[in-house]
Amino acid sequence: MTLNLVSVMWIVWAVCALTTAFLTVYRTSITRDEEGQIFLDEAFAHEKAVQTAITTKVGRLQPILTASQVLTGVVTLCVIGYYAWIVEHSLFG
Repeated sequence: MTLNLVSVMWIVWAVCALTTAFLTVYRTSITRDEEGQIFLDEAFAHEKAVQTAITTKVGRLQPILTASQVLTGVVTLCVIGYYAWIVEHSLFG
């Protein structure tokens, strides 16, 4: 069984889009418990450690998520460009 260019293009787009969606949902689940407060007292050291761990995870995830979003955008533009090229050649040439 051979895959043609259109099938491969759509598979690549789906993988990129699903990866971006998964990473976005994962980041949302991580930041669900994030608090927007400053801990000034030592009694809140545990909460501060939890917030630092969340911030660290999000900091490591953010470049990967950004790259995935950019890649998904590029592949989306390629899909749109391919179909625009098909339409242009079918109408004008």
